[in-house]
Amino acid sequence: MTQTNLYDYSSVNIRQQFTVRFDYPVLFTRQSFNLDNPTLIDLINNLDESPKLLPVIDSEVVKSHPDLVNQIHDYFETQAVPTLPEIIIQGGEACKNDDTLLDTIYQAVETHAIDRHSYILVIGGGAVVDAVGFAAATAHRGIRLIRMPTTVLGQNDAGVGVKNAINYHKRKNYLGTFVPPFAVVNDFSLLNTLTQRDKRSGISEAIKVALIKDQPFFNELYQQRHLLAKFDDKAMENMIIKGAKWHLHHIATSGDAFEFGSARPLDFGHWSAHKLEELSNNELRHGEAVAIGIAMDSIYSHKQGHLSELELKHILVLLNTLGFELNHPALQLLNVEQALAEFKEHLGGRLCITLLNGIGDGFEVNEINTQTMIESVQAIQNNQIKQYVEQVA
Repeated sequence: MTQTNLYDYSSVNIRQQFTVRFDYPVLFTRQSFNLDNPTLIDLINNLDESPKLLPVIDSEVVKSHPDLVNQIHDYFETQAVPTLPEIIIQGGEACKNDDTLLDTIYQAVETHAIDRHSYILVIGGGAVVDAVGFAAATAHRGIRLIRMPTTVLGQNDAGVGVKNAINYHKRKNYLGTFVPPFAVVNDFSLLNTLTQRDKRSGISEAIKVALIKDQPFFNELYQQRHLLAKFDDKAMENMIIKGAKWHLHHIATSGDAFEFGSARPLDFGHWSAHKLEELSNNELRHGEAVAIGIAMDSIYSHKQGHLSELELKHILVLLNTLGFELNHPALQLLNVEQALAEFKEHLGGRLCITLLNGIGDGFEVNEINTQTMIESVQAIQNNQIKQYVEQVA
């Protein structure tokens, strides 16, 4: 006897759709741990049961600010916020390659019963903020993270966004999440002890966003290039705030805040930068590699007929005046075809590179003429940039 199936599910199709709203403040201040400064404490919800706070601090920041740990504990103790023993982690890209870092933070979360309504306060450079952000995003599926970036690059770019990551098998940002922070506090006073090299490094991200989004901003950076080269406080703070605003504006309005597609317009100059960092064994700072990538892709844009020669000269003059070393030995090791293939894989299988139609006018392409890009690299290696700079000067 044949059993008849009374239910046919072949036509059932439930499509789930909902919207999640993200909202977090990015605050600019000085002397955050001064007892008279309410910026940080105003972020803490004291009405929650047991609002514990775990400070995780970049070792380099602790060296530069030896009183910082005591200031943190005094600040929150005065405000009756239970502050746990701080965790000091190695600064720089090495922390993103450290297999023990995640376990250190996960153990602290478990040991101190840190819940989703408690806080992790990360204070450090971009790599530390990235790595701790990944740990915070994955413990309990998300603990409130307050970012306090201590580098120019962190304050005007990486630290204000929604990305968190660690490296895997030396592949940069191979493991990561898209999780917005609870808040970002940009404390300008924490930049005072940075080396000139680190201050300079962060300017490249502002140049990047100006080139692809905002011609007047680029013109302002160009006009203030000598002040920026001296790291004038007013010029630097203006650059940081405007760079951060553009980064936040893109996240909010691009329609692809978590990068489900392949287009990454804010990655101008980055396809090669990540590879150059790897090839230099991270001797190159991220911002230094981005500066090289900007020069490379600007030269390529010119060679492809998109960017005028005068515009190219202004870009190269700005980078040169700021003191970026564009002809770095890592360029000799760069395999353009391989680097493009790896970037394509990172994007999700479709190559999408941002180029310049002009200053302030970025656009995406899905193919790169490898030979022309190699020639663009060679132009840097053959010191042709010096010729452009001398013509403008």
